[in-house]
Amino acid sequence: MTNQVLEYFTANIGKYASEMSPSPLGRWLNGKLIAVDEGSLTVEFVVREDMTNPGKILHGGTTASMLDDVMGMTVFSLGRESFYSTINLSIDYLLSAKAGDIIFVKSKVIRAGKTVINMECEARNAEHKIIAKCTSNLVTTGVKM
Repeated sequence: MTNQVLEYFTANIGKYASEMSPSPLGRWLNGKLIAVDEGSLTVEFVVREDMTNPGKILHGGTTASMLDDVMGMTVFSLGRESFYSTINLSIDYLLSAKAGDIIFVKSKVIRAGKTVINMECEARNAEHKIIAKCTSNLVTTGVKM
């Protein structure tokens, strides 16, 4: 843990996105940062009713947003000078969740190249059963942070 951004994340363990996130979507998701490692973050989310579909289970788009947001935070934690954007996101949905459930989303950088960062991420419930897993590539936009 050598960069200032990673130190910032470490100092904010236990805080909710509504208190610290620059992302409007991140603030709406309102995850709580629970673990920080170099190239990996873990965020806890509580499934709210407004995150569910008509079947009263966690909406796939909300799940995708959770995964994508945590991966974006993880890339930011690397301390790169420019903003990165998702270029692809491949998700396997494996188990449903309902309002009130707690979901833990954990990211992992697989390879951090100069322009493209490859990642994996998974969401698990409180019983450690996997809800969804994904792979993604993020590319530098060249826009300075």
